[in-house]
Amino acid sequence: MREADAGLFGPSSVTWQVHGDPMMWVAGVRALYLQALHPRAVRGVMQNSDFRKDAWGRLMRTAHFVGTTTYGTTEAAEKAGARVRKIHTMLSAVDPDTGERYGVDEPELLLWVHCAEIDSYLHVVRRSGFRMSHAAADRYVAEHRESARLVGLDPDGVPASTAELAAYFEKVRPDLAAGPEARAVDEFLQRPPTRALFVPARDLLWRRVANLAYASLPRHAHELYGRPAPAPRTVTRRLVTTGTLLRLIPNRVRWQLPPKHILRAMARLGPGSRPDPRKVPYKVDRRDAILDGPGRAQRGNGGDGTRWRTPG
Repeated sequence: MREADAGLFGPSSVTWQVHGDPMMWVAGVRALYLQALHPRAVRGVMQNSDFRKDAWGRLMRTAHFVGTTTYGTTEAAEKAGARVRKIHTMLSAVDPDTGERYGVDEPELLLWVHCAEIDSYLHVVRRSGFRMSHAAADRYVAEHRESARLVGLDPDGVPASTAELAAYFEKVRPDLAAGPEARAVDEFLQRPPTRALFVPARDLLWRRVANLAYASLPRHAHELYGRPAPAPRTVTRRLVTTGTLLRLIPNRVRWQLPPKHILRAMARLGPGSRPDPRKVPYKVDRRDAILDGPGRAQRGNGGDGTRWRTPG
């Protein structure tokens, strides 16, 4: 009998466990905020998409891509990557200051988008209470050289550890700015257009998600946007509280939401493939422990801003 295809990552990967966490939605919004601070990258989005008119569709397509590449078969993941690469080859943007036209598939831009995503996923999930050691975090970053390959990057030129990721952000930081496109993204994420019926829900629920995602950005990002955020300890406490509440929702309930990538993967591979944070290797070093208790945090060094961990 032919063994089932576990896909690009498989149940033994850190990615398999992390991407099943509900805080990935907050992390995805943080990634949008961070990505928008690279002027050339955000122009590529704003000049080539209907982001303002179809924001929810764009978010769902991104979630579908992440779900497919994480939990889908190898064939499905490769096809998803091929579609992204093909679309990128057909798109370009214009620098309004110089008139230069450039392709959105420039390696520099693809690398920024990739690193902003991976850093955001890792940062939000860990800071909200997901137990993960330094080694597991490094493994997560290294695993995503594979997702970088899918979008057209050379894996050898992509950060393979949290230290390399932090060094990348330090290198690119002088190129970041909150231009008109970034401010448009900020304004949009605060008040995305929706039907009148859903405006109360947007103001009550979505605004909280967007504000939490924004608050979790590094301090220099807040300075660029020119909009303050609560103190880091307060942000961490809110992330932990949100993560704790969301994780109380039974997985089987959350995973029923379309397109059901995790449930399909479990059906394909068996119940042993169920994502479970307890499967992530975790070794406590009390000298490195950041969270001394629920919501009590200390700053650390890492990523593009701060690295967070929970005690064992």
